[in-house]
Amino acid sequence: MNQRTLAIIAVSIATLIYGVTYTIAKDVMPNYVKPYGFILIRVLGATAIFWCLGMFIKAKKVAKEDYKRILLAAFFGVGLNMLTFFKGLSYTTPISASVMMVTSPILVLIFSSILIRKSIGKQRISGVFIGLLGTLLLITYGSNSTETGTNSTLGNFLVFVNAASYALYLVLAKNLIHKYHPIVFIKWFYLFGLLFVLPVGYQEFTEINWQTIPVSIYWNIGFVVVFTTCITYLFNLYGLSKLKPTTVSVFIYLQPVIASIYALIVGSDSLNLVKISATILIFFGVYLVTKQVKK
Repeated sequence: MNQRTLAIIAVSIATLIYGVTYTIAKDVMPNYVKPYGFILIRVLGATAIFWCLGMFIKAKKVAKEDYKRILLAAFFGVGLNMLTFFKGLSYTTPISASVMMVTSPILVLIFSSILIRKSIGKQRISGVFIGLLGTLLLITYGSNSTETGTNSTLGNFLVFVNAASYALYLVLAKNLIHKYHPIVFIKWFYLFGLLFVLPVGYQEFTEINWQTIPVSIYWNIGFVVVFTTCITYLFNLYGLSKLKPTTVSVFIYLQPVIASIYALIVGSDSLNLVKISATILIFFGVYLVTKQVKK
C-alpha cells in the first residue's frame, strides 16, 4: 500500500469522525455546555495531550520566523474555525451544518490559486461542482427535516465562515507540515489557538454545572476532545503532507453523507430518493478530485 493510499485512508477516517461529531456535539450544546465553553474544553484538552506527546519527540525545533506563520494558521485553524463552527451548530441542525461545510473545497481552490498560484485542472473543477450539486440536493432534504434550529440562517452563515477559515488554514499549513514533525507543529498550533479561544470561552466555561452533567454527555465531551480534535488533526496532517490541500478538503463532501447515515442509525431520520441521489453525486465528485491526473 503506497503513501497516497494510506493518506486517503487517514483522511477518510478523520472525515468519518467529523461526520458523527455533528450529532454528538449537538447533544452537549447548549443544554449542558455553551458553545464557547465547549471550545475551550476542546482546545485545553488537545493542548495538554499534544504537549505531553511532544515530550517524547526529538525533532527539529521551530524556526523563529515560522512562529508568526503558525500563529496565523492557529487563528484560522483553531480560533475562528472552532468558535464559528460550534456557535453555528448550536443555532442550526447537524445536517444543515454538515452541508454548509461542503463549500470548503471550492474555497480551497480559490485560496490556493491566489496565495500559492496553484493551477486548477478541469477534472478537479468538474469534481468540485458535481459534489456541490449533490450538496444542493441535501440542502433541499435538510430543509424538510423535522428538527429545526433556533436561528438557522445565522447558524448556517457561521458554519460557512468556519468552512472558509478551515480552507485558508489548509493552504497556510501546507508548507509548515512538510518542514516540521507533526507533533512539533501541532503542539504550538494548539497553544497559539488557546490564546485566541481563552478570552472568548472563559466566561461560558465558568458557567458549566459539572454536577448536573450525565455520564453519557461526559463521554460525548471526551469523544470530541480525543477523537474529533486530536485524532482527526493528526490524520489530516498526515494526509496534508502526502496530498494536495484540495484533495484533503474535498473529503468534507462525505460529511453530509456520514451525518445522514448516523442519523438513520440512531433513528432520527429516514432514507429517501433525494439522499440516495445526493450520495452518488458526492462520491463521484470525491472520485474526480482525488483521482490522479495523467500529464
